[in-house]
Amino acid sequence: MPLSDLKKEYDQLQVQYGAKELDSIYFGGCEKNPDICFVFMNPTGKNIASDKSWKGRKSPWLGTKNIWKLFYQTHLLSEDVFQNIQEKKPKDWDYEFCDFVYEDIARHKVFITNLGKCTQLDARPLPDDVLKQYLDLLFQEIDIVRPKVIITFGNQVSSIVLNKKISVSENRKICHEIVIHQNHYPVYPVFYPVGNGIFHIQQSIEDILWIIEKEKEEVCL
Repeated sequence: MPLSDLKKEYDQLQVQYGAKELDSIYFGGCEKNPDICFVFMNPTGKNIASDKSWKGRKSPWLGTKNIWKLFYQTHLLSEDVFQNIQEKKPKDWDYEFCDFVYEDIARHKVFITNLGKCTQLDARPLPDDVLKQYLDLLFQEIDIVRPKVIITFGNQVSSIVLNKKISVSENRKICHEIVIHQNHYPVYPVFYPVGNGIFHIQQSIEDILWIIEKEKEEVCL
């Protein structure tokens, strides 16, 4: 099944759980065996692609700035792309530039998605029961993409994905596992690095760099 087949289901869930005036935000990056799959919480209206008039890609974090610091400082985003992002205002992100950013993400073998695809007007937390409506679809995404490692951001997302209570502060650099159709995927919970979690971004960067090095060592062994 191609990833694009999931978009219709995400759009149906947007009608149920998202802001009626906004569109779903899906995923983006390397769609075939990425080194890392990053799973965030859910998108907000700050993503310029959530506007219903937007005809380009609908991938996470378009038109924003803070999160790209994390990708740059973990060597998963090129310096020229990062500098371009920092210089642009949201309205300056056109279709071509959005593709330019995600082509670079793909070259770095990264896949970016959210557990919940229901775009909200603001960053208010979603209840667990809403995010759980997306879990089977996320697992389908993961099993289509087949990442080498998954990084889940924050206590809520990590707990739902792993189906057990997770406190990131107690699980830093600890590998868990999910099994989807007999395929085993290592999962690392990491602090949520933006919004209210911005003060944790350096810890997130530290842990991601450690995970990257650990996974490299596993491959070498």
